Amino acid sequence: MQLNYRMRLPEAKKYVADKLHVSAFDLSDSTVMRNLREELDIGLIEAVPGMAKGLAAKARIADLLDIRIDAVEKLKAKLP
Repeated sequence: MQLNYRMRLPEAKKYVADKLHVSAFDLSDSTVMRNLREELDIGLIEAVPGMAKGLAAKARIADLLDIRIDAVEKLKAKLP
């Protein structure tokens, strides 16, 4: 967010928090974020069977935040 969209850290945190419907403070709360990651299936720190991993998690994050992630775009270009 900071580099691609030229946002300062507080702006980037607010953008992400608004998109995820949490407070900026909640972004640094590991319990809140773990629950949110499970609920949205956007990947966890440790691999859990049945949960999104790798590029699948990145693709979900890109969709949720309305951002472009190069690796996801390259994968989409390769798929039929």
